[in-house]
Amino acid sequence: MRLANQVAIVTGASQGIGLACAQRLLREGARVMLADVREHEGRAAAETLGEAARFFCADVSQKADVDALVAETLAAFGQIDILVNNAGVTHAADFLDLTEDDFDRVLRINLKSMFLCSQAVAREMVKRQRGCIINMSSVNAELTIPNQIPYVVSKGGVNQLTRVASIALAQYGIRVNAIGPGTILTELAKKAVLGSPEARHTILSRTPLGRCGEPEEVASIAAFLASDDASYITGQTLYADGGRMALNYTVPVRE
Repeated sequence: MRLANQVAIVTGASQGIGLACAQRLLREGARVMLADVREHEGRAAAETLGEAARFFCADVSQKADVDALVAETLAAFGQIDILVNNAGVTHAADFLDLTEDDFDRVLRINLKSMFLCSQAVAREMVKRQRGCIINMSSVNAELTIPNQIPYVVSKGGVNQLTRVASIALAQYGIRVNAIGPGTILTELAKKAVLGSPEARHTILSRTPLGRCGEPEEVASIAAFLASDDASYITGQTLYADGGRMALNYTVPVRE
């Protein structure tokens, strides 16, 4: 197992990509602290994963909660080797109607939380001169959706945070990378972007592989980046998008 004797924190881990990442890291031999603001769902998820998994309820956009999460992980497992910054939200609004509060909320959860968690965990990783931080970005760090202003701005920031943190922390043996999913079959995506046959057609028309991705496919990238198989990779964003970002036209949809 590639991650034996290692400890990971996964944020936004009660469902979707976060939960899939926690499950995959556990299968690779890691012990995992699941963190989420959704306490009932998070505890239920951790209970299904066995003794190597724990849950801590935290709003990772708040420094006090992040500090408590790190302390709880150290108390439970004694070290932190891997951080998967996955917590995130979306908010749809036209540019002229978007409120300051909604812009701030999305940036706080999607971007500020990654800085807070990365800084707090890196301070522990420095003591051991090793570690891996993985940030969940998106194809929309590079592409845009006109009614998802704070989301696409936050993901662009995630890519830059990944780059700058990778340089700042390289001297301590800490690698920092990101994953940029395309459309993944999470509950959020099913409701937000796949809610009708027309929406599904639009998504598939710009996806050369002809299908949406699965959370487990994103989790497999996280496991790779966390492992020694990726020991010389840092400052990168790996896009799991079915070919979308390489495409400058739409493709026929196989119904």
